[in-house]
Amino acid sequence: MDVRAPALIPDNPAFQRVGVRWVRHWNEHLFSFAVDRPASFRFRSGEFVMIGLPGEQDARPVTRAYSIASPAWAEELEFLSIKVPGGPLTGRLQAVRAGDQLYLGRKPTGTLVCDALLGGRRLWLLATGTGLAPFLSLARDPEVYERFGQVVIVHGVRRVSDLAWREQLVAQLAGDPLVSEQALLQLHYLPTVTREPFHTAGRITALIGDGRLFAPPVMGPRGFDAAIDRVMLCGSTEMIREISALLADAGLREGSNANPGHYVIERAFVG
Repeated sequence: MDVRAPALIPDNPAFQRVGVRWVRHWNEHLFSFAVDRPASFRFRSGEFVMIGLPGEQDARPVTRAYSIASPAWAEELEFLSIKVPGGPLTGRLQAVRAGDQLYLGRKPTGTLVCDALLGGRRLWLLATGTGLAPFLSLARDPEVYERFGQVVIVHGVRRVSDLAWREQLVAQLAGDPLVSEQALLQLHYLPTVTREPFHTAGRITALIGDGRLFAPPVMGPRGFDAAIDRVMLCGSTEMIREISALLADAGLREGSNANPGHYVIERAFVG
């Protein structure tokens, strides 16, 4: 039985203090957690926000940007994180428990939002690792299914146990109160693993190269087409660089909040 008192943190004018609701450890490398959503906190599905803990000896808080995995209508804010032993934030963050407090930034932002894309028929959400988080937000937002006829989530990881949210996505968000019927008809989830046996194996670029990415039940041309395809990329710098080049070669233009385009990346996470 855990009798540890909840960890409380001091006020900081730059942040809001929020309580941890729950923590789920997927494996030794990956965990999810959720915090209370302040009544004044507004965000668009796909945006990120700063999360932090107090620094040592009253130093400034230790923070990093985390994509919000919850949809914009949710009552809690969910996040997906890797575990970095000895990491200045994640080394401590992975030890938090329900009832503890964290710092939450006051202003979410980001480009992995519907507003940064032109209209289209197919929406590709291509992620590696914890880059899945903003797409979990978007996959539970009714606006996404209203704007696009088909939504394809591709999640590339090294190990099968790294496929966070796999069961829920395989079930196509069956228990979701707002998008369950739409997701059943419009959402296609394609997980792929690179270092263990799995029914789909290889990097996302390999799936593009040999055409597996576009195989049924995906509908439409067997390649990216600027007339119908819109793409969001989140994950490793290498993946984003390689696929951005492929998209540009196919005639797709990068977009932004100020100038919507055919594809977007979250530059805040790209080294």
